[in-house]
Amino acid sequence: MRVRKSIFKIIRLFNKSRAAKFLGVKVGKDCRLIIEDYGTEPWLIEIGNNVTITSGVKLLTHDGSTCLAKDEKGRRYKYGRITIGDNVFIGVNAIVLPGITIGNNVIIGAGSVVTRSVASDSVVTGNPARHIKSFTDTINYHLLYSISDQDWNKKCTFRENVEIFQNLK
Repeated sequence: MRVRKSIFKIIRLFNKSRAAKFLGVKVGKDCRLIIEDYGTEPWLIEIGNNVTITSGVKLLTHDGSTCLAKDEKGRRYKYGRITIGDNVFIGVNAIVLPGITIGNNVIIGAGSVVTRSVASDSVVTGNPARHIKSFTDTINYHLLYSISDQDWNKKCTFRENVEIFQNLK
């Protein structure tokens, strides 16, 4: 186990998608995976194309509370696959519970707890996560009111650009 963790740390330094694949996660193309922990059953996780999973996100593929259910047959176990579609963003510290399917074109807000599957073209947030608007409406809003690549002044530092954009409000 110690050797596996060391190899994982080395791979992770170079490419987090490769690190996830090394652990058994199915990962699509063009993903930004800031997440570092895929739980105890990473092979139960499937991630589509163009997915961003930010830091602190927990993908839970089992329900540990089933250890309390015991009888003459012994303790009980519950596992569930997590499937994430294409074009998905999962915000900082979100939690996705076992057995969840997240559709295509979905934004999950920071700190959300996803207790039910999420339909395509959705933005969900909260605890438990609830649908608040469509993905399409959100993207259209940002196309109108958010900063574009062309807006960046290449002669300024990142900080200077952010300060300039803050004053445009």
